[in-house]
Amino acid sequence: QLVESGGGSAQAGGSLSLSCKASGFRSSNHGMGWFRQAPGKGREGVAAVNGDGTTTYNDFVKGRFTISRDTTKNTLTLQMNSLKPEDSAMYYCVADREVFVHLPVSDSGVWGQGTQVTVSS
Repeated sequence: QLVESGGGSAQAGGSLSLSCKASGFRSSNHGMGWFRQAPGKGREGVAAVNGDGTTTYNDFVKGRFTISRDTTKNTLTLQMNSLKPEDSAMYYCVADREVFVHLPVSDSGVWGQGTQVTVSS
């Protein structure tokens, strides 16, 4: 099970931090990532970290967002800085054998319920 928290509202240029608490499995053995979906748009990968520690970011967040995980707490974090209105979306945490921002998540992937991020100009 994955439970996200930390969403909310921010002004453009501001920051938010999202957390995803995993339970029922060891997150360190899985890839984990963040995807987002804005109204009327498809779900897109934001950032991911795999079991070997490698991280991937979609181009639109490079240099602004940082993904990290604490294996002792089974928690995944997304630090979002320099937010833009176009970052407004529902953000979902996902866990799978491997997660890559440019590839679909497999049918075995586990999704959280999502947390809303709204950035105003």
